[in-house]
Amino acid sequence: MTPVPARRHSAEPPPQLNGRQTNRFKVLRALYAWPGSTRTELAERTGLSRPTISAVADELVQAGLVEQHEDAQPRTGRPPVLLSLAPGAAFAVGVDMGHQHVQVALCDLSGKMLAHRRCAADVDHDPVASFDLARDLVMSVLEEAGVTSDRVIGVGMALAAPIDRTSGEAFAEGILPNWCGVQPAAEMNSRLGLPVEVRNDANLGALGEHVFGAGRDVNDMLYVRLSAGIGLGLVLDGHPYGGTSGIAGELGHTHVEENGLICRCGNRGCLETVASSAAVARLLSRSRDEEIDVARMLELVAQGDRGAKRAVGTAARQVGEVLAIVVNLFNPKLILVGGDLAAGGEMVLDALRAGIEEYAIAPAAQSVEICAGALDDTAEVLGAIALVLGESPAILATSEAA
Repeated sequence: MTPVPARRHSAEPPPQLNGRQTNRFKVLRALYAWPGSTRTELAERTGLSRPTISAVADELVQAGLVEQHEDAQPRTGRPPVLLSLAPGAAFAVGVDMGHQHVQVALCDLSGKMLAHRRCAADVDHDPVASFDLARDLVMSVLEEAGVTSDRVIGVGMALAAPIDRTSGEAFAEGILPNWCGVQPAAEMNSRLGLPVEVRNDANLGALGEHVFGAGRDVNDMLYVRLSAGIGLGLVLDGHPYGGTSGIAGELGHTHVEENGLICRCGNRGCLETVASSAAVARLLSRSRDEEIDVARMLELVAQGDRGAKRAVGTAARQVGEVLAIVVNLFNPKLILVGGDLAAGGEMVLDALRAGIEEYAIAPAAQSVEICAGALDDTAEVLGAIALVLGESPAILATSEAA
């Protein structure tokens, strides 16, 4: 798998940069957004003069952060010299901690995945062991790719819980039972000695699909994750949206049943109690009088079992009815579906569409496309990497090498 980052608009330089660093940032950001640019194109995209572009570009090439190459397209005359970020100049690590797994990936600056590891883990109940496992997996992917940790510019981390951006703590009560008071970024930083940035997994799933997957170049899109929890990631006007304190997108804790089950969040009748993959598996276990886990439930769906298809389809329809509210509020162009239940394919997508079409207003329902994500179970870990890569121009602009 060799994902290529989508082109993204240039951002304003961080205020702490000096004049020279600001010019480097502008060039690096333009090359991140438009790899394979000429010096003339860089001048147009950055607003810098042609002599300044040449001086900065030459400096970055000398530092090994930018590489020159010829246009591969056949043309008459002398081919222009193109500039791109040097893929091996720096690397980014992604960590994804789900409720029952830890996965880690390593990418270069071009977004090429160099190594990937995934292990089952009891993340909910054993944070210490989960952080230790994540550390070991990071060391493993670095060793496999032959990359030393001093060449890693940062670690992005996806966690199956909302993250308080002010304190850095996870909102763990009822979601991650043994995580109260835990600061995930600090824990990983202490183990790796690298800067770590943490976000909710659905938010990073949305970012992953937006940068690397089916949501490339779509400015207004949603990513709904249908797993043990039901999460919603939002990309609005081309930017990830997490809300004031990182809680935006907790779709699974929307009230749907007046006298429903008590949810792990403490409320009653949340969508998650009836439509998460775990809830549907429990329903099947009762109806069949046998133990059915999520993997077995999906096997039954694939085999065409009528009861399993009915249970999963009903759950997806309920999710679609709640998504109809979101469609009315944000009028997205695209909804991508990931997580366990996405394995149900068109049956799940059709049920989601039916719920949206019935309860969203017609113009909003007609303008949104609902389809499966392109990244399968790597959306969150690639979103974590995209979080770091998006900051790479600012990081590299201040690097000593430059």
